[in-house]
Amino acid sequence: MADYFTQFSCLLDVGTPDKAARALALFQELREADQDADDPEVAGFDLVRQDAPEGSSLWIHDAEHGDVEAVIRFILRLAEDLDLTGLWGFQYALTCSRPRLDAIGGGAHAIDLGARKSIGWSITQEWLVAALNGEDVDAFCNGASAVNG
Repeated sequence: MADYFTQFSCLLDVGTPDKAARALALFQELREADQDADDPEVAGFDLVRQDAPEGSSLWIHDAEHGDVEAVIRFILRLAEDLDLTGLWGFQYALTCSRPRLDAIGGGAHAIDLGARKSIGWSITQEWLVAALNGEDVDAFCNGASAVNG
């Protein structure tokens, strides 16, 4: 039997140690609320401070069954709650414990924190199929996220 994984590891600099502490507190609050929820809000990833307590970088990661959409929802909520601006993005990998024909791939998402929306995404499997079919591969590199329609 094969095990399938969604993995990612990325940093978000929220600007100040105070904002990092607030982000961690929100994450913990949501994680505790998720224990009894049918549709958990922050399941599928962990959030920890990357640097010393006086730092502002947060490490978002999961090594097994990461939830890409949950990360996007949480980042958009942080952008609103902490008044974050600028562009941010992350990549993810789709892997498998055994060789399987469509079990390896990945993608990336780009988010405009100030506008509070996903501005683009790419999925390697869709891009490759389009490229091999002679289609316009640029059309597969800037779609709208399922989180934002």
